[in-house]
Amino acid sequence: MNSSRRRSRRAASLAPNYIILSLLVLFSLGPLLVMGFNSLKDNAEIARNPLGPPREGLNWENFPAAWEAGEYSVSLRNSAVIVAGTVVGVCLVAGMAAYALAKLDLPGADALTLYFLAGTSLPMQLFLVPLYFLWAKLGLVDNPLGLIIIYVALFSSFATFLLRSYMVAIPTDFEDAARIDGASDWQVFSRVIVPLTWPGFLTAGLVTGLWAWNEFLFAVTFLHKPEVMTVTISYYNFAGRYGRDWGLTSAASLIMILPVVVLFLSLQRQFIKGLTEGGLKT
Repeated sequence: MNSSRRRSRRAASLAPNYIILSLLVLFSLGPLLVMGFNSLKDNAEIARNPLGPPREGLNWENFPAAWEAGEYSVSLRNSAVIVAGTVVGVCLVAGMAAYALAKLDLPGADALTLYFLAGTSLPMQLFLVPLYFLWAKLGLVDNPLGLIIIYVALFSSFATFLLRSYMVAIPTDFEDAARIDGASDWQVFSRVIVPLTWPGFLTAGLVTGLWAWNEFLFAVTFLHKPEVMTVTISYYNFAGRYGRDWGLTSAASLIMILPVVVLFLSLQRQFIKGLTEGGLKT
């Protein structure tokens, strides 16, 4: 009797937590659910039933129509290339910087770490105007490489700070053993440090990829030609042309967010584990 009473009291004490979490889930997933419902309706049904599931059949024609009108075959490819280049560049630059700060006993390493931490809090708009004039002179406007360079510079601060928190916790015995065998700094980094800190690289790459996929301000400023536009610019232009067609815009929104949702759901455990382990290390 006492154990059952304790369990009932525990359940009663946890009831407010479950209620709050349920409300948060509803608040987060509710708009996505409504958007998914509306993507399968025509405009007449959306006007009669804007929030509920489809009642007059599933209108799958919205997806091919949005795909063709929004030119997503081109913009998705461009975004994938930019995201891949950004992730590779950030992992390479931030990985080497984090290794130098954590393992090479650089003078002023703590000050540089604070600098990288402060860099994550600076608004990106500060660099927009001077970067545009510089990129225009260098011929990097309407060039995906120019946008990749900007993204690598913007996102490397966070990745460096995160990866350093992993590397400082690695015992020096592994490095000493490699150096005794004649390994150079690069070999120690690539063959010892990187395999031991792969959860951190996975987390940094996933966060960076999500940021690069969703970034709009720099993309719309530096990319103007239709053949180099990213998926966020395509959706912006699409919504401007078909803003009153809620079925098409909802389908276009799902096309834009579906790749990142699938990627995040497939790697969410490693992502949460990487953030947790990185935050626990000093």
